[in-house]
Amino acid sequence: MARNEEKAQSMLYRFREAQAAELGLGTRSDRRPRMASACKSLRDCERWRGEILREISRKVSKIQDSGLSDYEVRDLNDEINKLMREKRHWENQIIALGGANYRRNVAMLDDDGREVPGTKGYKYFGRAKDLPGVRDLFESRKKEEDEETAIQNFYKKFTNQGPAYFGDLDEADGALLQYEMQAEEEDWNEAYAHLREALGLPLEDPIPKMPRPGGAPPSSLSASDGPPSSDSKRKTRDGDEGSETPEGNVSNDIAKRPKTNTATEVAGSGDVADLLAAHARAAAAFIPFLEAENLMQPKMPTKEEMERVLLDLRKRALVEEYFGN
Repeated sequence: MARNEEKAQSMLYRFREAQAAELGLGTRSDRRPRMASACKSLRDCERWRGEILREISRKVSKIQDSGLSDYEVRDLNDEINKLMREKRHWENQIIALGGANYRRNVAMLDDDGREVPGTKGYKYFGRAKDLPGVRDLFESRKKEEDEETAIQNFYKKFTNQGPAYFGDLDEADGALLQYEMQAEEEDWNEAYAHLREALGLPLEDPIPKMPRPGGAPPSSLSASDGPPSSDSKRKTRDGDEGSETPEGNVSNDIAKRPKTNTATEVAGSGDVADLLAAHARAAAAFIPFLEAENLMQPKMPTKEEMERVLLDLRKRALVEEYFGN
């Protein structure tokens, strides 16, 4: 009995093939081109891609057979990967000819947002995943993923923290400011006692009070919205010429600063936003090229706002992928 190659060379087979070509009936006996770029017909490209998909499906079903040896499983897996590469070439040619985009560039992700192993590069199908060397590879990947998950769970408690976590609201805590003032006074008394002992001054002299800006707690410091006027500077300078204080230049600088009760009223109201705004206005009074809005703390987006932005970016990427720009 003649083989298929010998039958294809027979005179009757050639006659039937030529007759079908004249009548416009395709026999589909032609072979698939080795180079996808050599095919210039979109219909033929779709046809060859469909044929490759059927071959892949048939080989994937065959690789599940438990009666195959390890060598046959490896050969089948290599053939499937070769067909997958060839399918990508045909898909690129279809796109170049203006056809549909069958490629899926989006990575496959699990529930935790991590990329699923075995979805890029060389893939393993069916029984190929149970081969000795491949099984160790998948186990090592799973171990690495478990370690990454444990690390992420450990550091998850440090994410999505507000401004209080970074100490930005410490200035608004009255108890903390009072504790810091007491600690400063204790350090001042200890340093003065040490200095008095080193210089041999009489111990009966009272310890002077610690110089503070304006003689009030730091929470009550503030300034007007604008820079101090020249008249106020002149009056302060004239009033300080005949007086000398132990603080020296520190007291002179403090006396030159404008004083208002804005920050005191804000601190009494307990509104954190108003307190931060008052501090920003006070600092902007001494920096002429900055405004109070430039010194305010940046507004941090909430978790819902970030999720909404990421969802919009994802939707835009999918629209550009399927429908173009």
